[in-house]
Amino acid sequence: MILRQILRLSSLFHSAVSVHLRRNIGLSAIVFNKAKELDPVQKLFLDKIREYNTKSKQAGGPVDAGPDFQKDMNESLARLQRAYGEGDLTKFPDFKFE
Repeated sequence: MILRQILRLSSLFHSAVSVHLRRNIGLSAIVFNKAKELDPVQKLFLDKIREYNTKSKQAGGPVDAGPDFQKDMNESLARLQRAYGEGDLTKFPDFKFE
């Protein structure tokens, strides 16, 4: 009886450890892949994302968005403001559970 419980617990422990190791091996493969030279297409993609990120920070919002985009966004926010009431609609709501 005790031997059976020990074997069952050891199999549960074995499965939990194997899942944990597989996840860590998967993550380490990604980390080691970053250390190697990237595929030219991947490198180009990452460069464009980084370039967009710097432009977005400099512009303070979407990049290459003209006045039509800002006009549409203001109209959408005004429509949502009328439909759902007061508050800042550009930030995540604050929930309070009692």
